[in-house]
Amino acid sequence: MAHEIDPKRTALLTIDLQNDFLHPEGAYGRAGQTAEAIAALPARIKPVVDALRTKGGTYISAQFTLVPGPGEEPLIAPHLKELRPFLGKGDFAPGKFGHALVNTLAPADYTVEKVAYSALYQTRLEYILRALNIDTLIIGGIVTNGGVASTVRDAHLRNIHTILLSDGCAAFKQEVHDATLVSLGSICPNVTCAEMVDLLS
Repeated sequence: MAHEIDPKRTALLTIDLQNDFLHPEGAYGRAGQTAEAIAALPARIKPVVDALRTKGGTYISAQFTLVPGPGEEPLIAPHLKELRPFLGKGDFAPGKFGHALVNTLAPADYTVEKVAYSALYQTRLEYILRALNIDTLIIGGIVTNGGVASTVRDAHLRNIHTILLSDGCAAFKQEVHDATLVSLGSICPNVTCAEMVDLLS
């Protein structure tokens, strides 16, 4: 990898690894919307979190948020309501069980609420990165072709060096995940979680 990693200026950023996506009692679990590849991510990413923290790095969790309105009725984008009609009151609501980071990875050093695919779109993430003088993001989470890809591209536009954890992200379909890794390969290196731990060691 050509880019020299300074752990103290590096953050691991996970996208949407929340109970409402991964826990059996979360919104997606209750609706039967699960995938083994997604369920395996927290345990695979945890050693990266530990290795980076040991070297003085930072762990940031970006968490999908449905903003609750009057009567706790959430604001849901029309395309999402069509794709996921099971989403409703209390799902992905700040402070609720479903919105929280999964236990395996909790707590993060910083948490960012996100309302769209990219963790950099209308969030405080960029402020946190600048305040901590972070110039490198290691990115994992879900889904590879959605929030992960959008965040990688947005970071690239901001001249933030990105490294994608190839087995630290997943999609509901393996072929979609694989195609996205190929697509993103032109703007960021792909490494496995184990390779990342070795690099940090």
